[in-house]
Formats: sequence, structure tokens, C-alpha cells
Amino acid sequence: MTGASSGAGHPALETRALSLSFGGLKAVSEFSLAVPVGGLCGLIGPNGAGKTTVFNLLTGVYRPDEGEVLLGGVRVDGRKPSYIARCGMARTFQNIRLFGELSVLDNVMTAGGVRTRSGLFRTLLRTPLHVAEERALAERALALLDVLGIAHRRDEQAKSLPYGDQRRLEIARALATEPRVLLLDEPVAGMNTQEKRAMRALIQSLREQFGVSILLIEHDMGLVMEICEQITVIDHGVTIARGAPAQIQNDPAVIEAYLGVPDDAAAAAGPEGAA
Repeated sequence: MTGASSGAGHPALETRALSLSFGGLKAVSEFSLAVPVGGLCGLIGPNGAGKTTVFNLLTGVYRPDEGEVLLGGVRVDGRKPSYIARCGMARTFQNIRLFGELSVLDNVMTAGGVRTRSGLFRTLLRTPLHVAEERALAERALALLDVLGIAHRRDEQAKSLPYGDQRRLEIARALATEPRVLLLDEPVAGMNTQEKRAMRALIQSLREQFGVSILLIEHDMGLVMEICEQITVIDHGVTIARGAPAQIQNDPAVIEAYLGVPDDAAAAAGPEGAA
């Protein structure tokens, strides 16, 4: 089960000088990024840095004021989220957004409907094409739930799942769209140590099993440093660092963004430096 192949020679996902303002506030400024095919990259920054805004720009929730988003070399900026999903980019959310009243299986099948061809007319008449597609959807959805370790909960309502399993269901639902790029927004938020360890192993296995490239937002720095090959750091919508985990850990701009200017450094700067 693999996602659609990316354009030859192009990054799986690329942004060029993306910018977005809300009124007079610059939320994202000239954001550029390249996620290689098969890559596992991180996007980090303090609270309010603009990380989720970037995801919203990538997936069509927001239209950028300037800049480009390319998926396998094809521009998708400004297009509707449904179009971008069909082109091969799927996401999870910081605040879980499942169809709570639906079963676990139906949540995944609903997402998989992005790839069906039968349409409303054939669905209403239950034509052979619709029946065949529905059977294939159910089989694929069960296979995804099995990979995510929650197939035994297939008939339960999504809202009744434990928190960690809701996170897994959201990933299964994203994978049902057969993405080439998977965006994960804080996948281990609210999890205990054991759950985080299991999710870390799962994320690492996804790109191999499904052929997806992954970009994740995460506040758990241990997780980011362990699994990401390249990390981009933003603060107030501006990119302040980019590089391998070892570079990011020791970057003065990153340390300052997270911890603030040390008191001794501020004192050394004096009144002029503090102005």
C-alpha cells in the first residue's frame, strides 16, 4: 500500500517564499522548505510561532498572499483542500477532528472516498461499480486499522476511543486518501511515555510501508531530534534555523527563541543592546 509517486527529480513537497498576513500581522513570512521524497522532516517553534498556519497554507485552508506550494513539482497553492488531498497531501490536526458519531471503520472509509469514481448517481443506485468500490474501501480501511493497531475497535464509535487510539485513527484516516506527503500536527501531544514510544516507532515505519514523505510539527523535542533528518525552526512566522538535529540543538537563535535571552547576555548588551 503506497502513495502516488512524486514527480521525478522534484522534492515531494516544496514551498517558495510563502507569506500570509492577518490584517496588519505577518503570520508567515517568506517561508521556504523542501521535503525530499521519502524524507522525514520536522517543523518546530515556540507556541504561536506560525507552525499550524504553515500547515493550513500547505493544505489549502488558507490562500497565501505570496509564494508557492509545490507537490511533486506541481503548484497547488490557492487550490481547495479537497483538490490538494486528491493530489496527494493529507494531514492530521493538533486538535483531533474525527467524525465522533461514526464507527472507526466508517471514519477511514469516508476518507478513502476521495479516491472513488462511482459518484452520487451510482451510489444511490448501488451500481456494480459502487458496490465493488465500497468493498475495496472496506478492505483497505481494515488493513489500515490493522497497521495502526486498532482493527479490533472497528465497530466502536470514534468518540469512545481512548485518546491515543483517536490519534492512531486520525493517521489511518489520513493514509486512506493514499497520500504521497503526510503532515502530522503534534502526533504525540497528550500521550504518556509508553504511548509516545509506540507512536515514534509507528511514524518511522509509515514512510517505508506506505511510501510517504512526512513533515511533522511537534513540541516533544526528544521525538523530533530522534526521528527527523532535517528540521526547520520558525518564530513569529520567520524561519530562524534549518538543518540536521545536531545543528538545531546548538543553534543560538533556536535556544534564544525557546528560552529567551539569558540574563547575563542581556546585562552584557547594556541599555543600547536591550533597546
